[in-house]
Amino acid sequence: MAKKGKRLSAAAEKVDRSKRYNVDEAMSLVLETSQAKFDEAIDVAVNLGVDPKQSDQQVRGAVALPHGLGKAVRVVVFAKGPKEQEAKEAGADYVGADDLVEKIQGGWLDFDKALATPDMMATVSKVAKILGPRGLMPNPKVGTVTMNVGQSVAAEKKGKLDFRVDKAGIVHATIGRKSMGAEKLKENYQAFLSTVVKAKPASSKGVYVRGISLSSTMGPGIKLDIGSAAQL
Repeated sequence: MAKKGKRLSAAAEKVDRSKRYNVDEAMSLVLETSQAKFDEAIDVAVNLGVDPKQSDQQVRGAVALPHGLGKAVRVVVFAKGPKEQEAKEAGADYVGADDLVEKIQGGWLDFDKALATPDMMATVSKVAKILGPRGLMPNPKVGTVTMNVGQSVAAEKKGKLDFRVDKAGIVHATIGRKSMGAEKLKENYQAFLSTVVKAKPASSKGVYVRGISLSSTMGPGIKLDIGSAAQL
């Protein structure tokens, strides 16, 4: 534990808390301060000038990251008939209907994303209380309720990122893994931020992007210069 503490302290000392870094500097620094022995996730937090309590100021969406998430994404699909076969052929890890509901009710949650065809939503609703709190409930707003299951499974497998603003007005997202390297992570970051900017609600007034920070799972937060950070 002592070695771990020293390692984290040394990493934190490399970050100037009063400085706002440009994207290239921040990406290099976040990788340099990622000291854990496992392949750390690289996270972005974007502080937005919105009031999430207002229904017309919700910010949510999805983006297909150019280089994926840097890990295997396990996808289940609620579907029947031809759509069940389409999902299987696209590489879904599990496809079902009532049997999938029973599996989830029995405590099985060994997946990262859940998709459903519109006709299956009454079935999916039986496990809404289990999936909802974990962010796994299929939702048409982010494209996880769809008839294009084959295309959607393929997109999720490649690394489609869903995001939504939290109660504090912040969007948190994982844009990849340390092992992907600075260039790929930067391109993922740019695709993510561009999508967040485009999702600005019409009712949001004043400064929209108020702050951005990068961090690894175990590393310190690195604040970005908004001017350079938002240049896409």
